[in-house]
Amino acid sequence: MKVSLSESTWDKSSADIVALAIPSGKDKFGRALGRIEAVTGKGSIKPLASDERFSGKASQNLKVAAAGKAKSRWLLLVGIGDEKDEAKIGWALGHALASAARAQKSAALELPNVTAEAVRAASQGLLAGAYRYTEYKSDKTAKATLSSAVILGAPKGKRGLTAAVREGKALAESVNFARDLVNRPPNDLTPVTLARAAATESRKLGLSCRVWNKARIQKEGMNLLLAVNKGSAIEPRVIHVVYKPARSKKKVVFVGKGLTFDAGGLCIKPAGSMVDMKCDMAGAATTLGIVFAAARLKLPIEVHAVVGSTENMTGAKAYRPGDVYKSLEGKTVEVINTDAEGRLVLADVLIWAARKLKPDYMIDHATLTGACMVALGPWRAALYTDDDKLAAKYLDAAAGEGESFWRMPLDSDLRSTLKSSIADLKHMGGRYGGSIIAALFLKEFIGETPWMHLDIAGPAFTDRPKGRLPKGGTGFGVATGVRFLEGLG
Repeated sequence: MKVSLSESTWDKSSADIVALAIPSGKDKFGRALGRIEAVTGKGSIKPLASDERFSGKASQNLKVAAAGKAKSRWLLLVGIGDEKDEAKIGWALGHALASAARAQKSAALELPNVTAEAVRAASQGLLAGAYRYTEYKSDKTAKATLSSAVILGAPKGKRGLTAAVREGKALAESVNFARDLVNRPPNDLTPVTLARAAATESRKLGLSCRVWNKARIQKEGMNLLLAVNKGSAIEPRVIHVVYKPARSKKKVVFVGKGLTFDAGGLCIKPAGSMVDMKCDMAGAATTLGIVFAAARLKLPIEVHAVVGSTENMTGAKAYRPGDVYKSLEGKTVEVINTDAEGRLVLADVLIWAARKLKPDYMIDHATLTGACMVALGPWRAALYTDDDKLAAKYLDAAAGEGESFWRMPLDSDLRSTLKSSIADLKHMGGRYGGSIIAALFLKEFIGETPWMHLDIAGPAFTDRPKGRLPKGGTGFGVATGVRFLEGLG
């Protein structure tokens, strides 16, 4: 989508549809509608708003036919409640406009305050709201989306606004890249094709992308990852993408779980739980999206994305409950349930990244546990770390991007549930505290590296739209990761 800036005002815009921010509260709401009716004619908006019970609350939208002196065909009134954050208002306007204007040829939006932050967010919201996954649709009309939009009221020559448009688009493109990966069907997106997609995007952005095949993974000694792969006919891959600016203030490594399909292994999932397991590589998609966004934005931070990718299938050589494998770290691990495979893949990748890359921070994203969704619901991710400052920075970044995380405890008392009678540790504990126990298992493989684990099992893939999350792959976590990186610069 092409996003441009204009000095024009909403009443003079000839776009097919124009979006306007409407606050709640009797006085503010009334003044906002009165300002519109001064152009469209008295009584042209307020009765419709009353009939539709539109009061300017956040997430409320009302599309009305323009009239009077307005030059556009339609007006989209976007409720913003009592929101004062300019970026959040910009995002809401852009997202609502793109979602409502699919059949329109042109669209525009008016920001209450035209700042760089608001313009960047509006640009991001426009591209996010226009997103559709149509790769496998034979109906070409299903692919039609808004191709251009204008942000109105931008003073000519005001510094930073053009750059803000570019930044918003760069971030949205990376989020949408992650969404595309998650939405691709598992017969198309395998570990091999996931690596190919990462390499292709890396070449476009001039980044280094190293891909390890099974032989190299064996040479490195990643036996836990290889154990999970034993039941699959398709080889595993480890993907390492590097963005390294000329001058770097910090080095951050993002690690992603890349299970391109999870049948549960011999502890097979029921059919209803298996149907969407193409999404079990969403952690990898988020990880790649962050490094690609960092490159597009030319951040002054060295960023690495390291992904362990495999399928978890039920082939004749599949690993079994009771098997014991030696990790790259050196500890032996007793397998308890083959459907808890993600932590095994991550363990080997985490210790490799910690030892070889020696980052200032290491952050992993994984659709790791159903227990996380039981605890927090489908729209909030869990955050685990012992580093209070890191947690605070990341939660601030998440709040700025409208993504929901909740800090969970790394309860050391539950560490005892990982004790094994025949190996150094089991990879699962008891029934209770499952998400915490999974994080404690990962903690065994990070060395002394400052580390954070993000269990994104809920918001990474949704069965219906919710706020900023579209149906299907959401790209959750990319925007927060990028804002965190920007805060380090």
